[in-house]
Amino acid sequence: MAKNSKKRKEALSKADLSKEYALTDAAGVVKDITYTKFDASVDIDVRLGVDPRKADQMVRGIVTLPHGTGKDIKVLALVTPDKEQEARDAGADYVGLDDYIQKIEKGWTDVDVIITMPAVMAKVGRLGRILGPRNLMPNPKSGTVTQDVAKAVKEVKAGKIDFKVDKFGIIHTSVGKVSFSAEQLAANAAEVIHTLNRLKPASAKGTYIRSITLSSTMSPAVTVDKNLAI
Repeated sequence: MAKNSKKRKEALSKADLSKEYALTDAAGVVKDITYTKFDASVDIDVRLGVDPRKADQMVRGIVTLPHGTGKDIKVLALVTPDKEQEARDAGADYVGLDDYIQKIEKGWTDVDVIITMPAVMAKVGRLGRILGPRNLMPNPKSGTVTQDVAKAVKEVKAGKIDFKVDKFGIIHTSVGKVSFSAEQLAANAAEVIHTLNRLKPASAKGTYIRSITLSSTMSPAVTVDKNLAI
């Protein structure tokens, strides 16, 4: 424990956490102050001036990160037999329908994204109470309920993520790994911020983007100067 505390102290001495940084500089600071032995995820938190309880201020969207997520995304394709080969060829890790629905009903959820097609949503819909709380329920808005299964699988594998504002008005999503360069992390974060700007609800009043921070799994938050990031 003492060893870890020493490493943490050493890492934190490299940064001024009271300061606001330009996006690339903030990413560089997060890299500097992360002291894990594993390749930690880097996350962005954007606090929005919206009221998520109002339907017209629910900010939700999809973004394709230019440098991917750095994660090996496990994809389950719940499709009819005529689409199975297409899903496999596109890179889906698990492909099937009734057998996987039964597995999920018994509690199996060892995947990151589930892609399905409109024709089987009646069957998949029954899994809502299991998949909903885990943010795994396929949704046409996020492109995970589609006839073009191959395209959806490829996009997810390439770094397409979906996000949704939480009840506190915060968007929280991953923008890569500590092993990425500061420039790659900044480019991914910028893509998220630009997408959020495009999704600004017409009814949102006052300051829309209130604060932006970057952090890794094991680091404190580094504040981004939003005037240099928007």
